[in-house]
Amino acid sequence: MPDRDAVDLSFLLNQAAYALEARLGSALAEVGISVRDYCVLMKSAGVERTQNEVAELAGLDKTTMVVTLDRLEQAGLVQRRVSDLDRRARIVTVTQAGLGVYERARLVVDATNHEVLTSLGAADRTGLVRGLGQLTSGEGLLSAPSHVAPLRRKQVRTELVRNGSVSTV
Repeated sequence: MPDRDAVDLSFLLNQAAYALEARLGSALAEVGISVRDYCVLMKSAGVERTQNEVAELAGLDKTTMVVTLDRLEQAGLVQRRVSDLDRRARIVTVTQAGLGVYERARLVVDATNHEVLTSLGAADRTGLVRGLGQLTSGEGLLSAPSHVAPLRRKQVRTELVRNGSVSTV
């Protein structure tokens, strides 16, 4: 029999994440970028990273990353160039215009986060931030990146065949 007093943690975290993303999206629209655009600018600003490294840090698949970078590049906010170390890799560089947009967007994000967090009392705010930090960092139970994809059926079969668990005959 289910415990009627049990907390639906998944629902609460998902609801909070979706609502925060919607709030950030509305606020960032005033700067002319999306939450995804902001995330890519944030992961790329001031450092030299490949397109794949930025995608991994931002939790984006390759297709979504390419579409996002195409849009940012057309807006003059980023540039891509071939890596000096690996001609197959593309380095993402945030332009001066992109840095300006990123700085304005960072202020908007900071203000939105402040607004959300200050809607809680001081003790609740401190507890929420501390608890989420503990769960998602280091050895926390939720520290595995959310964008790590589960193995697909073909990958699972390949692993089973490689390990001798499945006959190929």
